[in-house]
Amino acid sequence: MTDTTVDSTEVVVHDVVDSSLSRRTRLARGGVYAALGLVVLLALGLTVGSGNARIAVSTHVLSVNGRALIFALGAVLLVIAGYEAARGFGRRLTPYAAGAAGLLFMVAFLGWVSLHGLQRAPDVQGLLTNTISLSVPLILGALAGVACERSGVINVAIEGQMLSGAWAAAFFGTLYGGWAGIVGGVAAGAVVGLLLALFAIRFLVNQVVLGVVINVLAIGLTGFLYDAFMTTNPGKYNQPSVLQPWNVPLLSHIPFLGPLLFQANVVVYLTYVLVIAVDIVLFRTRWGLRTRAVGEHPRAADTIGVKVNMLRFRNVIVGSAIAGLGGAYFTIGSVGQFTKNITSGNGYIALAALIFGRWSPRGATAAALLFGFASALNTELSILLPSAPTDLLGTLPYVATVIAVAGLVGAVRAPAADGEPYVKQ
Repeated sequence: MTDTTVDSTEVVVHDVVDSSLSRRTRLARGGVYAALGLVVLLALGLTVGSGNARIAVSTHVLSVNGRALIFALGAVLLVIAGYEAARGFGRRLTPYAAGAAGLLFMVAFLGWVSLHGLQRAPDVQGLLTNTISLSVPLILGALAGVACERSGVINVAIEGQMLSGAWAAAFFGTLYGGWAGIVGGVAAGAVVGLLLALFAIRFLVNQVVLGVVINVLAIGLTGFLYDAFMTTNPGKYNQPSVLQPWNVPLLSHIPFLGPLLFQANVVVYLTYVLVIAVDIVLFRTRWGLRTRAVGEHPRAADTIGVKVNMLRFRNVIVGSAIAGLGGAYFTIGSVGQFTKNITSGNGYIALAALIFGRWSPRGATAAALLFGFASALNTELSILLPSAPTDLLGTLPYVATVIAVAGLVGAVRAPAADGEPYVKQ
């Protein structure tokens, strides 16, 4: 519980935090790390062939004895598991411990793949580049959810906002160019957000049901507009110019990180800015303090003069506009045209990333990157191991989300007033 003062009046704001680790939580987390270590030792180490594992990093290829690498990484994972079960890493170090465990597992797995695949070293830089590309719309959708749900409005309509943004970006991008496409996508998302805010805040409609209905409406409306305009005359309405990569001076020449982070199109750079901006605004500004107060205890916020529903209206529209930008990335940022249901459920995945990330901009971004990495890895493995059940691997992040929501990685609690309409008395 954090006591914070706004306009000389005390408001109690509950942040989503972990309590001290219980023995049960430590054992559960340690069990997960131990399972990863045993998979590396038994499933990978005992089946790996002789020879050197090769992993490509930028222009260099790292080569090391495959069996020794896998057994060493498995042993380190078991050490991490033992420490977690015995003492626990604590709230601050847990994300780093989890990240280190995941990294060790993936290095072991890629080493195993290099010895069982088509004699080609897995390309780490290409894998991470694809991860960022696939994660951008998920990150933007998750940020939209943060803006809405931190102020007390459940946003299940992220999918519809992204789909509307994708259509508008293709339409206006074809007519007036790439920047018009960006503006059109953002505006379309904001319009859908206005619809969500109007019915959820003004008419008190159940927000979960409303979000699903808006998604269905967006699918039907964009499908109709696609058939009415784009299929009949695609050259005029559905051939937007794809945004070209822009290399950031100096930064783009940094080895490894330069091509990975600073040779991208403008939507990717806007995503970097928005992740930082939303985090700063939410936790270090007066607006953010009031937003969190409204999401936790709207009546207390109202007593000190905060216009609860007006603030919710603004945040929902701003968040939806961010989701619309994520939709624009599908058309003018990558594919170059609109097709029916082009977002393919990415809005729902962004919602899962929001929950996995505990309604935090940084946590939601990390969760979105995990989903993007799984998709990129699935693509890489389909090339290296054509006979492998790569679809099964693609389900792992979703399983991890269910485990996280169930509380294995700590208590996950939404803002207290999330989904509860506020009626001024």
